[in-house]
Amino acid sequence: MSECIFNKLHEECGVFGIYDNDSLDVIASTYSALYALQHRGQESCGMAINVDGVITGHKDVGLVNEVFTPEVLTKILPQNGKMAIGHVRYATSGSRTRHNAQPLVVKHCKGAMALAHNGNLTNAAQLREELELTGAIFHTSSDTEVISYTITKERLTAPSIEVAVSRTMDIIKGAYSLVITSPTKLLAARDPRGFRPLCIGKLENSYFFASESCALDACGATFVRDVEPGEIVVCDKDGLRSIKDHCGGPTNMCVFEYIYFARPDSVIDGSSVHTARQRAGAFLALEHPVQADVVIGVPDSGLDAALGYAHQSGIPYGVGFIKNKYIGRTFIQGSQKQRENSVRIKLNPISATVTGKRVILIDDSIVRGTTSARIVRLLREAGAKEVHFRVSCPPFLHPCYFGTDIDSRENLIAVNRTNEEIAEIIGADTLGYLSVDNVVKLADRSTCGFCTGCFTGEYPVEVPSEKVVDKFSRPLSESPKKK
Repeated sequence: MSECIFNKLHEECGVFGIYDNDSLDVIASTYSALYALQHRGQESCGMAINVDGVITGHKDVGLVNEVFTPEVLTKILPQNGKMAIGHVRYATSGSRTRHNAQPLVVKHCKGAMALAHNGNLTNAAQLREELELTGAIFHTSSDTEVISYTITKERLTAPSIEVAVSRTMDIIKGAYSLVITSPTKLLAARDPRGFRPLCIGKLENSYFFASESCALDACGATFVRDVEPGEIVVCDKDGLRSIKDHCGGPTNMCVFEYIYFARPDSVIDGSSVHTARQRAGAFLALEHPVQADVVIGVPDSGLDAALGYAHQSGIPYGVGFIKNKYIGRTFIQGSQKQRENSVRIKLNPISATVTGKRVILIDDSIVRGTTSARIVRLLREAGAKEVHFRVSCPPFLHPCYFGTDIDSRENLIAVNRTNEEIAEIIGADTLGYLSVDNVVKLADRSTCGFCTGCFTGEYPVEVPSEKVVDKFSRPLSESPKKK
């Protein structure tokens, strides 16, 4: 993981699609949805518009409001499209360049196609090599282009785009939620395990697909249902229909969607994210009680868990930090002193809440521990008498291969350390993590199973034996020697 202003886990990608049957402004709807999904990816974004079968778009590195300026929205993008898809990206595979921004637009003999993808494939490297040996030329280093090539290859012999997507799902492995537009159809597909969320919305006679329900709310659409794991949903002039050839197997939603990734006002697979985080805090209070005067949370995803801890324990809830929401993603930490002060710039403690008090601090995770140590130090400097750190997920002990930015065991503070040792490193009086047994109980209304591989090392599908490095971004001096 790269050192950043907030050295924590990074967000997932977010996808969106709209099929308009009511003369809606598809660009405005897509812009609103991407804005609502901005928390899932802040490195790049894009949208592709389908105007009578002609697919064009715009994408770039930056936030939604930086990429889609008034000039782009009014002069560059077509204004009368019937379909559109959009994407916000945080790179967990592939380098952070404009080339890797999505959606990808492909033009081939069977027509144009645009694709947006959330997730990571576990067999992307193998598939990429196979495609390259047949003459495929890749322009990006992301998994998404592998999916795009595979669909295009299958489309050459398939009777329809949905059959090509279904055949592709027989080939690709891992996590993927896809939104695709062909010249005449809008499709959504979710991997058979359901690692990443995807839902369906409706406004009058128009249909929407989105990573989270909060994007539907932003468009004024009504939530209809989730796309089932393994399901392909097709929207065209005849309405909505689904293909369930890959449905019915075991499911493993990424449990971190509820802990951190999703917005608290979203509902994923039937469970409120806000409620799930409160339940995490309540479980923490039962598992790791401590005498204290106030419970506070680290903004933003730690706040709901702190509220749940306070309600369960009876210890008062307090607002412990003010988050500066105007620090842009391009904030530069030029010197060591600036890096040390990065958390202080992002967060400022409210001394009236913590001075002279025994504080329970709730956060969603500890990765390397550097940010956690700085936050604890801020509370000490603000006058906290004791700091008891509680984490609303289990300790990270293993890499994630499905889209979460956890790629190296040596960077994880919990590996080969006890809670007491970690507490000493970050400067806390005590430390407690949520148990694996309780983390899978957070989504009380969901019927899906959960992936906890980053906590347990037990993955629901086969994973690569080692981390794959993009050969074109590796210096020649580090390349394998050819015999």
